[in-house]
Amino acid sequence: MKAEAAPVLDPLWQGVLAPERLAAGHGATCELPAALESVREARHFTRTTLQRWDLSALLDSMELVASELVTNALRYAVPVGTPGAPVRLSLVRWTSRVVCAVRDPSTVAPVTKDPDFVAETGRGLHLVDSFSENWGWHPLSGTGKVVWALFLVAPAGQRR
Repeated sequence: MKAEAAPVLDPLWQGVLAPERLAAGHGATCELPAALESVREARHFTRTTLQRWDLSALLDSMELVASELVTNALRYAVPVGTPGAPVRLSLVRWTSRVVCAVRDPSTVAPVTKDPDFVAETGRGLHLVDSFSENWGWHPLSGTGKVVWALFLVAPAGQRR
C-alpha cells in the first residue's frame, strides 16, 4: 500500500468502502461488467458525476485515472469470462477532496512496473501517480481489494 489514510479523511474511506451509505451529493457508484466497453462507461460516469458536482477542473485528470484503474482491474484482477459486474467504480467527495476508487475481486496488490516508454502497456499506475495527489490500495475483508486515487479540489475562486 502506498499510503495510509489520515484520520481526518476517514469519512472518505468509509464512503469508498460503503458508497451505498453516502448521500447522493457525496458519492456515486457504478458497477461494471468484465467487458472492454466498461472503460468507456467509467469515463462517462466520472465525467457526468463531476459535472453534476460542479467539479469541472478535475474532469480530465479523474477521467484518465478512472479509466486506468478500471483497465487494470479488468486486465489483471478479473478472470476472463467472469459473469455479472465484478468491478465497481466509486467517486466519493468530502470537503476539499475527491476519491476515485475501483473495487475488484482479486486480493493481488497492484504492481507499478518500471517505465518502458516504447511498450504499449505498463504505464497506467505511473499516470495515476502523476495525475492524483496520492493513490494506494486496501485489501477488503473476505475477498477483493479497492484501489484508490485521491484528488484535491481547488477552492471555488481557483477553479477554471
